[in-house]
Amino acid sequence: MKPLLLVFLLACHAPHASCGAPTTAATPVGVRTVQFSVGDGVTVTADVYAPLPPTAPLIVLFHQAGYSRGEYRTIAPRLNQLGFNAMAVDARSGEAVGGVGNATAASACRLGKPTSYVDAIADLKAAVARARTLTTGKLIVWGSSYSSSLVLVLGAELHADAILAFSPGEYFDDQGKPATWVADSVGAIAVPVFITSAKSEAQVWAPIAAAIDPAQLTTFVPATAGHHGSSTLWPTQPDHAAYWTAVTAFLERLR
Repeated sequence: MKPLLLVFLLACHAPHASCGAPTTAATPVGVRTVQFSVGDGVTVTADVYAPLPPTAPLIVLFHQAGYSRGEYRTIAPRLNQLGFNAMAVDARSGEAVGGVGNATAASACRLGKPTSYVDAIADLKAAVARARTLTTGKLIVWGSSYSSSLVLVLGAELHADAILAFSPGEYFDDQGKPATWVADSVGAIAVPVFITSAKSEAQVWAPIAAAIDPAQLTTFVPATAGHHGSSTLWPTQPDHAAYWTAVTAFLERLR
C-alpha cells in the first residue's frame, strides 16, 4: 500500500481529536449538572440553577452559535433573583464560551452525528421535556441567535408558557429550509413572546415579529448599539442595564 494512501486511511478511521470531554470551568456552587439522552444517542448536558421551590417558573436557556451553556453563567443567577429557576442547555451546534465547553457537541462528535443548527432541534425538544420534570410551575423557553429562531419555530409544539428570543433571524436557508421558515412558523404561537437584539438587527427580525399575534408580542430595540444574542445581558456589555429592564418587565407578567 502506498504510504500516502495508508496515512489517509488511518486518518479516516482515527478517533476525532476534538471529540474528548471539553475543558470546563468549575460549576458554580449550588448549580447541578444533569445529562439526558436524545433519540439518536447523543447525550445532552445542562446546568440547573434551581434555588427556588419546584413550584416556581422555570426558564430553559439555549445558547447562540459557537457557544455553550456558559453563555448563561451570569444571567441565570439573576433570573433566580427575579423568582425563576433556570436550566442552561448545551445544544450540539456550538463550542465554548467563558471557559465552559459544549459537552453535547462533544457527544455528537464522538458519535459522528451532524451538528448543524437544525440538528440541534432534537436537543431543544429533549431539554424542554426534561425541564418539565423539574417544575410544576410555568415553563418558559429562551433562545439566543440561531436557538432563538428555533424556539420560535418550535413555539407552538413545545407548549411553553412564554418565549424569549434574542437576535432571531432566518439563519437556515443553507440547511434546506425556506428563506422565510421562521416567519412562516410563528403564526401558531399563542403565548407571550419577547424579541430583542442589537439595534442594527431589528430589521432582520421585523418580518418574523410581523407574523406573530401582536397581542402576544413585546419587543425591545435599544437606543444604543446593543449586542447580539443573550450575551447582551452580560455585565460587561455597556447596554446591559437597559436590556435587563425590558426583560424584567416582561418576566414580571409571567410569575
